[in-house]
Amino acid sequence: MMNDPDSTPDTTGENAGMNPPDLPPESYCGAVKDLPEDNVHRFYHDRCYGFPIHDDDELFGRLVLEINQAGLSWTTILNKQESFRRAYAGFSIRKVAGFDDADRARLLSDAGIIRNRLKVDAAVHNARQLLALQREFGSFREWLDRHHPRSLEEWVRLFKKTFRFTGGEITKEFLMSTGYLPGAHVEGCPVFSTVAAENPPWMRR
Repeated sequence: MMNDPDSTPDTTGENAGMNPPDLPPESYCGAVKDLPEDNVHRFYHDRCYGFPIHDDDELFGRLVLEINQAGLSWTTILNKQESFRRAYAGFSIRKVAGFDDADRARLLSDAGIIRNRLKVDAAVHNARQLLALQREFGSFREWLDRHHPRSLEEWVRLFKKTFRFTGGEITKEFLMSTGYLPGAHVEGCPVFSTVAAENPPWMRR
């Protein structure tokens, strides 16, 4: 990601509290603090970024979005996230794992998402990998918990061995955005305490 917030509205956004004016401007928290409450970045920052995700399909969905962000702005992905959800069967791991050549062709012709063959193939492959992890560990989340804590370098090696299209930045953002690595919010950000109250994995080590 980060630091590409714009003023494109998302009418579902709600304010999670006023941000103080002294947040580091280079941080995501500082970049979004003056954005309107209905901005896609403000909503993602206040309600999603860094919060633990307990549902496997939602974890998979976040991984799909992070993979598709590679080479693009996070603004583009946030504006397309609902189109991604529709195109990828609500991010159902089981359904995406069953996608065939016709589904791949459908995705590659869908202007609402990112039409990149490598990223489409990675989503299907990764869904199939996740089914195997669910059979072995019970859930994707349990697999993550079993391997936590690790350094970023160790996580990157593990993700590269397990999944497709998961380089260092993608792995870092996925783990940071789902609470397995610190850094989503600076401590002066009011959302920091909201995330901390949910006891994300990085705070439990």
